Amino acid sequence: MRAEPDRLLSSSATALDEPLAGDEWWRSAIGADTVPAPGPGKPITIVDSGLDMSHEEFASRPNTQTLNPQTTTLEDDDHGTEVASVIGAPINGRGLAGVYPQAVLRSWDASPFGFITTSAAVRGITDAALHGPGVINLSFGGDVPDPLIEDAILYAYRRGSLVVVSAGNGGLEGNPITYPASYPHVLTVAATNERNAVTSFSSRSHFADLAAPGARIKVAEPVADDASGYIFAAGTSFSSPMVAGAATWVWTSRPDLDNTQLFDVMRFSAQDIGPSGYDDATGFGLLDIPSALDFPAPARDPQEPNDDIEQVSPKGLFAGGQPAIVRPSHRVGTLAARLDRYEDPRDLYRAYLPAHGTLTARTSGGAVDLRILPAGARTLESRPLASSARPGKQADTATAHSSGVRGVYVYVDVRLAPGTARSSYALRVTSAARP
Repeated sequence: MRAEPDRLLSSSATALDEPLAGDEWWRSAIGADTVPAPGPGKPITIVDSGLDMSHEEFASRPNTQTLNPQTTTLEDDDHGTEVASVIGAPINGRGLAGVYPQAVLRSWDASPFGFITTSAAVRGITDAALHGPGVINLSFGGDVPDPLIEDAILYAYRRGSLVVVSAGNGGLEGNPITYPASYPHVLTVAATNERNAVTSFSSRSHFADLAAPGARIKVAEPVADDASGYIFAAGTSFSSPMVAGAATWVWTSRPDLDNTQLFDVMRFSAQDIGPSGYDDATGFGLLDIPSALDFPAPARDPQEPNDDIEQVSPKGLFAGGQPAIVRPSHRVGTLAARLDRYEDPRDLYRAYLPAHGTLTARTSGGAVDLRILPAGARTLESRPLASSARPGKQADTATAHSSGVRGVYVYVDVRLAPGTARSSYALRVTSAARP
């Protein structure tokens, strides 16, 4: 892991038959009132400020676990309780109901001193991943990229979890790029209002995947902060847990999905509410739970994350790296995968090039380009051993030759063709030793 300075991270909030159900206008907007939510299943973890376990929504709630000590008495310590209520406030005859009332709900307090820090967030994401696979909600962000948080997210994704994050509240401030919302492999959620239109405060960017209600959201509040125990809140902080809770619901109902499939099911099943097709304000559209429950799943996307050398190399970010698609004992490898300009911009695969032999890679069916990088490549822009970039969806073939006395593992690099937003492809790699 890298050594990086601690940074303060701001929360993405702008400060059934339950008594407050009438205030939960959002339930009908996302279809939560048209199909019954399941019982306990896949876990969901919030990495946020502490959860007030004395609140009437959580004091006796089943399937609720704190993964570390929780603090709720400092400034902004209410945020985690608010977020948790959007996800999983139970049907208990008190207050309100979350999007998935019986969710297996876990909380990691990443703000033991009243503010979320990098080190605490990294530990929370990592611990949630170890307790997974499940869904992890991050309703916080900052304007400085943090490699440690990005690595933790990649670790969680590698272990099979889905990470859902708030888009940010910079819509009235020029839409600055924020993190982790702008990282690949996170489901980034914008905010809508009661008219199913994007809110003015919701950040617009190419990284938005879908939207969910985030204005005038009734949430649980620690009684120490409000005697009633409930307030109205606004922000993408509350849109994100709505999607995270819904994704956990869908995953519980469709346990055969992996995280790469769930990722695309949630965004591609969204109801288009902005300009036709994808847009920077709402992504693919408004969260639609009934649609997500039935939406056809794509094939699993193998070996993710594999966007960079450090993510696949045995000496990189993950112990053991990714398995080679071609090995000395396995000379032919095939797979099908997909790319997305902002969520999964390239795929890198290790492959064995025999001594005095050849390695041939061929892509078909997708608008992608192909390169073979040398064993000693340090970056993706290293000079390739071979490459092919035919226009459109024409098949690409690249062959690397070895004159060395030892076989080496090289990298097959598949990336989107210029101007392509997303594409699926098939890959076949073969190696041959000199007779």
